[in-house]
Amino acid sequence: MTGCGDSGGGDGTVRIAFQGPLSGDNVALGENMQNGVKLAIDQANAKGDLGFELEYVASDDQGLPDKATAAAQKVIDDESVVAVVGPAFSGATNTASPLYAEAGLVTVSPSATNPTLTDPKNNFTSLLRGVPNDSQQGAGMATYYAKKLKAKKVYLIDDKTDYGAGLAGVAEKGLKAAGIEVLRKSVPQKTPDYSATAKDVVNSKSDALIYAGYYQDAAPFAKKLKEAGYKGAAISGDGTNDVKFVELAGDASENWFLTCPCTDATVEAGTKKFSADYQKAFNRAPGTYSAESYDITNMIIEQLRAAKGGVEREPLRDALAKASYKGLTKTFSFDENGEFKGTDVYLYQVKGGKIAYQGNINQLAG
Repeated sequence: MTGCGDSGGGDGTVRIAFQGPLSGDNVALGENMQNGVKLAIDQANAKGDLGFELEYVASDDQGLPDKATAAAQKVIDDESVVAVVGPAFSGATNTASPLYAEAGLVTVSPSATNPTLTDPKNNFTSLLRGVPNDSQQGAGMATYYAKKLKAKKVYLIDDKTDYGAGLAGVAEKGLKAAGIEVLRKSVPQKTPDYSATAKDVVNSKSDALIYAGYYQDAAPFAKKLKEAGYKGAAISGDGTNDVKFVELAGDASENWFLTCPCTDATVEAGTKKFSADYQKAFNRAPGTYSAESYDITNMIIEQLRAAKGGVEREPLRDALAKASYKGLTKTFSFDENGEFKGTDVYLYQVKGGKIAYQGNINQLAG
């Protein structure tokens, strides 16, 4: 089955789905995005000028590849769903994308950053990436360590996921190109004790480290590093860039750098109103990728408005692939492989128990 003849449900509702972790270890990252999607839908409905009703559909894949097939199928089988924000994580995106391609159902991911996802050989014809990939994030980390911190030896750890291994691979290339010595180790997610790895880092006399993985593992690792007496710099990516990392790691998170191809919605002038609306709706500040998910949903809604709701899946996918949308966070547009056209990556640092926005990483590196 490809595009459904009837757009939306027979009752005049058109549904937009979100697929990501809405339970499990990395639920906080999924909720950040889900809330951004919900807010955009609620605001569009409240305006009352669409001529149809929008509805939100949640599809929980726990961020896991082995749960992604069922999560995608649930959405595909609901004929009133015309677009998906997500999948959120790279491994889940890799698993779900063949199904979405077959269904002609567009998915715009706010956060799946593994560079290989948009390789035309995959034939993921329904996937659009709404975020710069890890080639930008990993390169940004390497540039910052080389130019700003003048690191000589970097210990590089990945969590063996599609996301972590991809990010670490790019960072390693950039570090070596800058003449920095790299020690690389893979430590799988849910490792019961990070003591041995922490000792390895300290004994290696590395002056900096990169952890490529998610907050659920970065936090216990940070604690063990502190216990082992590690004094060097530490940086992790968007999978760790969540207040949950600070909550779980406590003072061991202090001074950690975090990167993200996302801005801080509470700081950037363009997202101040969004941030206030979000706070009012969900009683908390927006998190990593909240504003980007909001933008992507509004990009989808703009296309639905233009089609007056009478839209089928495949024409909507094709329209979005060619569209350019100026969101609050950035301008969204895609190349012929569905790859995001922008390159900006931002740096954050944990200071006084809060994640403090620093700015554009390449500008900061000088």
